[in-house]
Amino acid sequence: MRLTQIRPTGTERTFGDGELIVTKTDPRGVLTYANDVFLRISALSEEEAIGQPHSVIRHPDMPRAVFKLLWDTLKEEREIFAYVVNLAADGAHYWVFAHVTPSYDAAGRVIGYHSNRRVPSRSAVAAVTELYGVLRAAERRHDRTPDAVAAGEAALQQMLDERGMTYDELVWDLASGTRS
Repeated sequence: MRLTQIRPTGTERTFGDGELIVTKTDPRGVLTYANDVFLRISALSEEEAIGQPHSVIRHPDMPRAVFKLLWDTLKEEREIFAYVVNLAADGAHYWVFAHVTPSYDAAGRVIGYHSNRRVPSRSAVAAVTELYGVLRAAERRHDRTPDAVAAGEAALQQMLDERGMTYDELVWDLASGTRS
């Protein structure tokens, strides 16, 4: 199954405040584990999910620059928190507040990634939706993917510079509801 063939319906799906979406991937981002909440919310069966790239749930409204930041951070063997809108197999979308960390073997080598996702606050979703619109607009001005990603990164950095904060500070300010 390829969700790139799925058209977003505009229907938002949510999950409970006490629920966690959990997935694990190999070092290339291929799903090796998905919990029941992930399967229910993504409208995928375990057979459809396992062995697919995690990007199987990529929503077209997610800026490429945010995914580059995520992967760059993980390659540095650091954790990252991010707001992500995902696309379910039935065209619904769902917002998550994601925490992604590297997983290590006994010798200290990265063997994959672990992600927990919680329900984000509505105020954070509203603020991130606006921010992601700016990033997508910057990316759309370019035909070549590398140029689009660079434009999104530059737009994000400009916004962070204007606010005098790092990406991590922005994410935590949104999570705490102190800024938007």
